[in-house]
Amino acid sequence: MDLPKYSVHRFIYELLFLFLFSSCTSDTVELGDTVILDCVQTEPSGIVPEDLYQVGSVTPTGSYPPFTKKLDVCGITLIAGDEISNSFMENVAQTINEMFIVNGNTDTLLQQTLLTNLYQYKTVIPLFYGEDWTMKPENESAWDALGDDNSVCDIIMEGVPDPVMEVVEHILHHLTDIGLHYTYPADWGLTPSSRLYNVTQEAISLGYYDIAQYSDIPETGVRNRVILQEYAYWIIYTAWDLRENYGPAQSEWSMLTGNELLSKLPESYALFQETIPSVMTCPSQETLNLFQE
Repeated sequence: MDLPKYSVHRFIYELLFLFLFSSCTSDTVELGDTVILDCVQTEPSGIVPEDLYQVGSVTPTGSYPPFTKKLDVCGITLIAGDEISNSFMENVAQTINEMFIVNGNTDTLLQQTLLTNLYQYKTVIPLFYGEDWTMKPENESAWDALGDDNSVCDIIMEGVPDPVMEVVEHILHHLTDIGLHYTYPADWGLTPSSRLYNVTQEAISLGYYDIAQYSDIPETGVRNRVILQEYAYWIIYTAWDLRENYGPAQSEWSMLTGNELLSKLPESYALFQETIPSVMTCPSQETLNLFQE
C-alpha cells in the first residue's frame, strides 16, 4: 500500500516544536504497530562511488536549494547555508568519518553494505544555525522537493547547548533510519517485527523511556517512526558512554551509562553489542571536543 510522504518542512517545524516545548506535554502516548518511513527513500536510486569512504570538502552547490554549500562524507551529504561555518561542517564530517574507521571489530563487508545503503538511498543532513532559525515560506516547496528526492530524517544545529549530543544524535538518526534499517532489517528495521521495536516496547513498559513528548506529532505512523528512531539513538549513545561527559542532563531517557543499560535492559544492550561494533565506532574524544571550543 502506497502511503503519502510526510511534508519535510512540516516535519522540521514539528521537530523544532518538540525541541523547544517537549517538557510541557503530559499526554499519554503508545508505540503502535504502524510505522511510516516518511523520511526515508524506498527506492535505491543514488549513485554509489567506487570509494565508499571518500570525504570531500566544502563546495558551493545549487543542487539543494535554498542551501548554498555541501560536503560529502561516507555516503552522507551535509548541506548548509552561508550562515554555517565551514569549520563546523568539516568537524561534523570528521565525526562521521571516524564512525566508519576500520578496526579489529569491523566486518568490512557489512560496513560497506551500510555505506552503500547510505549512498543508494541518498542520505542528506541539513545544517542550521541556532535554536531560533526560521524557514521562509517561499522555501517550503524547495523543502518538500528535498524530502521527495532524498532521505532527510533530521537536522543538525550549530551554536546550540549540548553541542556534542546535538551532532552525534542527528548523525545517528540518519545512520539508524537509513543505514541500519536497510543493512540489519531484522535487528534495526523501522518495523513492528524488528528487535529494535521489541526492545523499545520493553524500555517504555519498564519506565526507562518516556515517550509522552511525541504526542505533538499528529500522524501515528510518523510518531512511531520517531519513537523508534530516538530509542535507537539512545541505545548507541548510551552504550558508547557519551552521556555523562556530553549530556543531556535531563531527557526522556533515564540511563546514563553503558553498564546501566546492560544491567537494566540487557536485550537493548545485546542489540547494540551484536551489531554496532561490526559496522560503527564511537568518534574520538578529541574530535567530539572540537564542538565545545
